[in-house]
Amino acid sequence: MNEAGQGAIEPARGVVAAWLLAIAPAAMLAVLLLNPVWDVDIFWQLKLGELILARGGPVMQEPFSATHFGQPMPTFAWLGQAVMAQVRLTTGWTGLRIFDALCWLGGFLLVAAACRRRSGSAGAVLLALAIAFFAVLPLASIRPQSFAVLCFGALLASLRTGFKPWGMTVLAVPLFLVWQNLHPSVSIAAVTLATVAAIGWWRCLRSGEAAPWELTVLALLAGLAMFATPDGWHILGASAANAAASAAMNVNEWLPLWHPMNRFGAVHLLLIAVMATWIVLRNPQRTEAGELAVAIVFFGMTLFASRFALFWAVTLIPVIARAVPPPAAERRTPAWLSPLALIAVAAIVPILRPTHFDEKIPLAAIEKLRTSRVKGTIFAHFPWGGPAIDVGSPEWRVAYDGRYYRYTPEEWARYRAIGDGAVGLDEVERLYRPAGFVLSPEWNGRLITELRAQPQRWRLLSADRVAVVFQRKSGATP
Repeated sequence: MNEAGQGAIEPARGVVAAWLLAIAPAAMLAVLLLNPVWDVDIFWQLKLGELILARGGPVMQEPFSATHFGQPMPTFAWLGQAVMAQVRLTTGWTGLRIFDALCWLGGFLLVAAACRRRSGSAGAVLLALAIAFFAVLPLASIRPQSFAVLCFGALLASLRTGFKPWGMTVLAVPLFLVWQNLHPSVSIAAVTLATVAAIGWWRCLRSGEAAPWELTVLALLAGLAMFATPDGWHILGASAANAAASAAMNVNEWLPLWHPMNRFGAVHLLLIAVMATWIVLRNPQRTEAGELAVAIVFFGMTLFASRFALFWAVTLIPVIARAVPPPAAERRTPAWLSPLALIAVAAIVPILRPTHFDEKIPLAAIEKLRTSRVKGTIFAHFPWGGPAIDVGSPEWRVAYDGRYYRYTPEEWARYRAIGDGAVGLDEVERLYRPAGFVLSPEWNGRLITELRAQPQRWRLLSADRVAVVFQRKSGATP
């Protein structure tokens, strides 16, 4: 192709990339809204958020667990739970879906907008957004972690746009305080700022550049913000207990990528890492050391706990957007196009695809238990304790739920023994005095068999491949 033909193609590519980037946020929002709600923990978090709203502050004593009722309870994500509960109370599940998706997506879009503003080409930013988005799309569901992504995106965007560090402090300190109470992950900010500051100190010692005192102070402030919650210093112990309990229960996001539970997702993430590395190596001179170091640090964290993959994906956006050279001619689209497309998607998609839940969450079965007017303790397969709390609290308390830190290792060992049949129905009744059961045929098969064998005491309300529900008959005491 001659130079004239090549010169005509370049502007055309720039126009196409600019228009695709303008509508990309709306397309990403549509994908998020089409996903089912799969995180079972959001149910108890929403109910706890309602209690927080009703009481005008954090709930410090256990309100849901039958065996720990009234005991001290950590206040993880109390502000995020309250905000999400208020959104659901005001706009229902549809409004909450849209709100959560915009928060989750907002973290990605803030960084992308900052890259675009700082001379990033439309094609480069579009490529970076696409890679980051599809890297962690399977992790997207309604949960307070969406606030953490939004706050992290705001932090990276401020670093990318070149705000003066001391000026950043005015915005960063409130951000850190709100972030830690929306979701207890402001340590992510501390790691990020410390990494960038470390690169600055290396440059200072190597070539005499200015010492990064401001970034160092910001990193320390982010570290201090970890304790700016109602739990104070005790959050360290609570967080450590939560991490240990989650790992012991083989929760995949707390396990390393090489763990058998993560092998499928690990292949996906490693392919993304290879792709990002290839893009950077093609133009190493366009790499900024601080951005690359942050991405490498978070990839290392992801290797040891896959839950950090979400933050690692956001760090890839500035690295990839910078690494791809801009075209000779650049085009811009009208400023109103992206917001208008987002509004259209938010209005239309929930109508075409109303809120739906993962089929493995037995909401219909739990509703049957509620309509039977059961009151007391519900023994549910532990992931379903959260939906049971949302449906039945305060009339119901649960024997188990998905808060791994709430129950002791001995209690979790007992749950496994119940599933294995080593602990039978009589002992379950003695310990928990259940008024009803919501059980998994896969996890609780032996307990289901025992309940079926006592029709004079237990009424079978429903049974399918997902869940089996029993209600204690009137007069059948534990």
